[in-house]
Amino acid sequence: LVGRCLGGWRRAMGQPALLLLALCAAGANGLYFHIGETEKRCFIEEIPDETMVIGNYRTQMWDKQKEVFLPSTPGLGMHVEVKDPEGKVVLSRQYGSEGRFTFTSHTPGDHQICLHSNSTKMSLFAGGRLRVHLDIQGGEHANNYPEIAAKDKLTELQLRARQLLDQVEQIQKEQDYQRYREERFRLTSESTNQRVLWWSIAQTVILILTGIWQMRHLKSFFEAKKLV
Repeated sequence: LVGRCLGGWRRAMGQPALLLLALCAAGANGLYFHIGETEKRCFIEEIPDETMVIGNYRTQMWDKQKEVFLPSTPGLGMHVEVKDPEGKVVLSRQYGSEGRFTFTSHTPGDHQICLHSNSTKMSLFAGGRLRVHLDIQGGEHANNYPEIAAKDKLTELQLRARQLLDQVEQIQKEQDYQRYREERFRLTSESTNQRVLWWSIAQTVILILTGIWQMRHLKSFFEAKKLV
């Protein structure tokens, strides 16, 4: 999946199987995975807020006779769904056998990116085995700087300055996100410590009450037996 340049190590999960992927590179980062006819594959991306993410994918169908993956038919489509850390749907759209999806994060945290085929005809092709090549870019890596330079008529120096400004902005977002994570961790730690404290107090009170009850019970027992 995408490297740490977007937000750290990556967690990827498949339904029903669990898939762990951690790929990191300085430039483009990509992977490919296999899915069945009705199988869905989901990836967890840790993304700062207000960060644009671009994903490119293409699919290949397994040919049993030739024993090789061939380009998928035009009728085959992929459904892409993206959910933010709160479970809200950021993107839900149908694409073709090859496409590109874009979304912007508005909440920092783990975003779930799911892909699955929308076709029920895959069973005609050797059990519907499909290979999906996925490449995701985020932050300044998602910008097409040659296109920006041509559109805004920027010189090489101006374009380099633009890249540096975008990198600084992305670093600032990463720092803000790390502070956000630190704050959440601190609140969780304080809540846990408070619960442990109250539980210790409750245990102490229970022990004291149990001791008082035992003493009264023993006193009553000795008085009944006329030992005291």
